[in-house]
Amino acid sequence: MLPIAPFAIARLPRIVFGAGSLARLPDEVAALGRRVLLVTGGGSFRASAAWQPLLDGLAERGVAVEMAAVAGEPSPDDVDAAVAAHRRNGIEVVAGIGGGSVLDFAKAVAGLLVPGNSVLDHLEGVGRGLPYAGPALPFVAVPTTAGTGSEATKNAVLSHRGPDGYKKSFRDDALVARVALVDPDLLATCPPGLIAANGMDAFTQLLESAVSTRSNPLTEALAWSGLEAFAAGFFPTWRGAGPEAAAGRGQLAYAALLSGICLAQTGLGSVHGLAAPLGALFPVPHGVACGTLVGEATAVNIRALEERLPESPALARYARAGRLLTGLRGLDDGAARHALVDLLHGWQERLALPRLGAFGVREADVGRIVADSRGSSMTTNPVVLTDAEIARVVRRRL
Repeated sequence: MLPIAPFAIARLPRIVFGAGSLARLPDEVAALGRRVLLVTGGGSFRASAAWQPLLDGLAERGVAVEMAAVAGEPSPDDVDAAVAAHRRNGIEVVAGIGGGSVLDFAKAVAGLLVPGNSVLDHLEGVGRGLPYAGPALPFVAVPTTAGTGSEATKNAVLSHRGPDGYKKSFRDDALVARVALVDPDLLATCPPGLIAANGMDAFTQLLESAVSTRSNPLTEALAWSGLEAFAAGFFPTWRGAGPEAAAGRGQLAYAALLSGICLAQTGLGSVHGLAAPLGALFPVPHGVACGTLVGEATAVNIRALEERLPESPALARYARAGRLLTGLRGLDDGAARHALVDLLHGWQERLALPRLGAFGVREADVGRIVADSRGSSMTTNPVVLTDAEIARVVRRRL
């Protein structure tokens, strides 16, 4: 019997999961404060049938409401502007309702409304490198998509797009949501393209967490549970019709939640290492970057592991994922790994995930992308990849 190596699990929110759990938001907010900043996306949730009952519920509990919105991936300027607009208004709690970008934006704002300084003071890699002292306001997270798992993480990802672009995190344990309300019913209005992109982000986070160099027995169990749920729920949700879709939404929302829990504990891998510069330098949506890269990145990882680290536990985990996702339980490990790669390439075609060239990425850009890919995600990839191997992933998807 092998001993279990030491590991640590960082702070998590109190999680409330289940259809209809959005209705709990007024009570959760009222328990934390009497003036809330409600953060949403560009307008779809505010136009939904759930919006007015939410406002009515808050009013009935004596909670005053201020509002903020963010469209697309938030920038440091967006965060600083929201903090400047609301910091003197007596906000006591922040609630974010939306996709991962909305939750990241709300998380950062909640962290800075009291201290009032710029998020660039703390943004990793490009900021001023100052330690975050807080305090952060209580934050309640309500995801309306199933992708990033931001409701369970301590980092707020912010982007500055362009030739000098970056995609970096403001992260601290104090930023973790007090409460995460995960309501699968909120996925019912997501179009298939959004389900595809976000779902592939969640899948990639689960797979990369499972093979991460920081994986431990607890996160491996959670990642496996998430992969099982993804396998059961993703395509029924993407097809979006009938009772199978309703059941699938629960499975997919659960998979996305676990993907956030796992990544917060284990880090990720080469797909997310590449997604950061691709999203910063080009208009590549994060989920699309994950979906279009994961097949080739998995192939390169497996080949490198087989050649250089044949005893790595990641190889057995890739094989286990291959048997689960293909349903071919009798495959030996080598065949299962290659079946996994073939399946992921097939998903790219089935989901019509665009190649990187559709967003303006060209051969001349490969060197810059590779150079900018070696952030925190790449450090937990199961094998250290050479520049040539990373470039191969990009070139195969141009």
